[in-house]
Amino acid sequence: MKLENQIPRMTQLPFSSTVRPPKTVRIDSDLVIVGGGLAGTCAAITAARAGIKVVLVQDRPVLGGNASSEVRLWALGATSHMNNNNRWAREGGVIDEILVENMYRNKEGNALIFDTILLEKVVEEDNITLLLNTAAVSLSKSDGETIEAVTAFCSQNSTQYELYAPLFCDASGDGIVAFQAGAAFRMGAESSEEFGEKFAPSEEYGYLLGHSIYFYTKDIGVPVKFVPPSYALEDITQIPRFRSFNTATDGCRLWWIEYGGRLDTVHETETIKWQLWKVVYGVWNYIKNSGEFPDAETLTLEWVGHIPGKRESRRFEGDYMLIQQDIIEQRQHYDAISFGGWSIDLHPADGVFSEMPGCDQWHAKGVYQVPYRTQYSKNIRNLFITGRIMSASHVAFGSSRVMLTLASAAQSVGMAAAHCIQRDLLPRDIADPDNVKLLQRDLQRVGGYIPQFRLDDEENLVRQATVTASSKLCLENLPDDGPRQVLQRPYAQMLPIQRGRIPQMSVTVDVAEPTNLEVHLRTSSKLDNHSPDVILRSLSFNLPAGDNQVIDLDFDQLIDDSRYVFVCVMENPAVRLHLSNMRVTGLIALQYWRRQTPFEDIGVEEFEFWTPPRRPAGQNIAMTFTPPINGFDPQNICNGIARPTSQVNAWVADPQDPAPQLDIKWLMPQSISKVTLMFDTDFDHAMETTLRGHPEAVMPFAVKHYRLRNGDGAVLAQVADNHQTLNAIAFDEPIEINHLKIELVESQGDAPAALFAVQCYE
Repeated sequence: MKLENQIPRMTQLPFSSTVRPPKTVRIDSDLVIVGGGLAGTCAAITAARAGIKVVLVQDRPVLGGNASSEVRLWALGATSHMNNNNRWAREGGVIDEILVENMYRNKEGNALIFDTILLEKVVEEDNITLLLNTAAVSLSKSDGETIEAVTAFCSQNSTQYELYAPLFCDASGDGIVAFQAGAAFRMGAESSEEFGEKFAPSEEYGYLLGHSIYFYTKDIGVPVKFVPPSYALEDITQIPRFRSFNTATDGCRLWWIEYGGRLDTVHETETIKWQLWKVVYGVWNYIKNSGEFPDAETLTLEWVGHIPGKRESRRFEGDYMLIQQDIIEQRQHYDAISFGGWSIDLHPADGVFSEMPGCDQWHAKGVYQVPYRTQYSKNIRNLFITGRIMSASHVAFGSSRVMLTLASAAQSVGMAAAHCIQRDLLPRDIADPDNVKLLQRDLQRVGGYIPQFRLDDEENLVRQATVTASSKLCLENLPDDGPRQVLQRPYAQMLPIQRGRIPQMSVTVDVAEPTNLEVHLRTSSKLDNHSPDVILRSLSFNLPAGDNQVIDLDFDQLIDDSRYVFVCVMENPAVRLHLSNMRVTGLIALQYWRRQTPFEDIGVEEFEFWTPPRRPAGQNIAMTFTPPINGFDPQNICNGIARPTSQVNAWVADPQDPAPQLDIKWLMPQSISKVTLMFDTDFDHAMETTLRGHPEAVMPFAVKHYRLRNGDGAVLAQVADNHQTLNAIAFDEPIEINHLKIELVESQGDAPAALFAVQCYE
């Protein structure tokens, strides 16, 4: 068998007095993306699926950046471990697809498996040329404001690449392309006067976040000795929090092993890395050899990071700079393309050696919009800037820097690049109001979520149809078949209520001794927020001792808008609240966690956090409703919102319906080439990618088995083992139908069948 590119038996070259150039390969494409972290990866996949040719350049052997097995930080975003009030706030689109797939294959949180999923998603795209172990080293410009080509070198195959394209995207983290191109950037923290940001840090606190290196341990069952390397930190008391170390905490739970905030976090990364290695091996020496941790005898040091996870370096300037007020005030932007919701999370520059707490985290009452104008350079005409170099102040960066927020925003870059190529535009042109509407539409079509924006899609044929269903949920009760919740902390039920009078309700309790129980009806001060910061009505009940006591809740309250309300049963350890095992799309139970109380006027608000216990806990409250709670209508599938916001925004079938079916009918036959369905994969679940395991591989609300039929009953498509949010079904040839039946045959769990959206296109 003759192999392609077979080399001769021997190659011999004579001496050369001139410098030999490396093997050089030219690649022409539509878009060159430098940086294969989650932001660059999601931008590349989005652009490729939108039909343009992409070269993705990554200087590491794997994709994922800080989320990869080289660093092993869990990927998070607006859900913030589900420890804030941002309900159903997991990011959508490509990054949601990746997270859901990782849950399906890797609920244990193995960072190596996450590597394989990212690589698979990229190599499956024919429009992506992936260059791993390849570093961008220089560039050329056709004029002062336009990049012509990027030069990159792969050390593994000793090949130099000349990468030509009309568009470039810097997702490299340090901004190697944007920096060499001459784009305006910042490094450090702005003064509070520049943007009126009250949380701008002081000199004592410092102006940069540092790097971190993590380690993992393993119990091998027999004694293990540890001889520290000579460079290990000897005096563990140099770390003010050294008594916080223990044998049970490893990996990115030790995020506060941080250093470098007073150094040049671009050019002194190797210096920072060595200091972090000294700390890690010094910490392990302390744990193994100090005698204070006898349970460490059989532990071995399984893994230590070889490169640091970077938090902050350069931030480049776009036509808009995200600032603190955008986050806290949840400001509206005409060009919003994604959202954030992590706290403003700043760290002392001295990191692990600081006497201060490891971080200062301040949340907003809800998610905030990320404008498209933060995603391209204001100086370089054909350069997108995405990932952590996006246009944001240091304070706003404290929130926007987390990986899922960046990945979500980067998807807009991929889609915008496709629009630029297809319509002969430049990145700034997309910020035109008419152009950005098309960008927003196309992002929402593929599962992206933009707060306060509905998908207004005239091309979706479902909007012209009559939509009915075999049944819909009319919520009369959540059955009393679950555990009992001792009210050590307040417990609440979120309910989607239609405009008008609040239904009469009842709950059931067991009472250990005579007591008084208080129940609040609350809502949010902003319609789409989920912070229960407004008390509409309080009820108080004097209860005798005894089990199975039914409490009638007549709040006698009108609401002007359809929205979520919170029935909050307040703390009382003498009371056990009856819960329900029934889970329903758009319903969620919460516990009071803590109160955010700013220590001074730093431009953030004081409010309470009510957060959901994770499954298998977190059952809804057993309740009855008179009249029933509605709002689960089939027409929701074309209302332009594919997750709960101020309402459920889903069709939910009656739990007793043996064969849930949605019927979409047109007056005239339609030619349909593609059908897209969006299911409920629980956007409230944080889906941390590594270290922290999860109780289930699939979300119990998701539809597992469904069929599409025409009006005559012929099967057009069928999926028997779905676990994903978005299912796009493209037909080989357009089908002519005037009736589309969608049968939801089986769900992944016991929740009633639900569907957020249906799109049909010619």
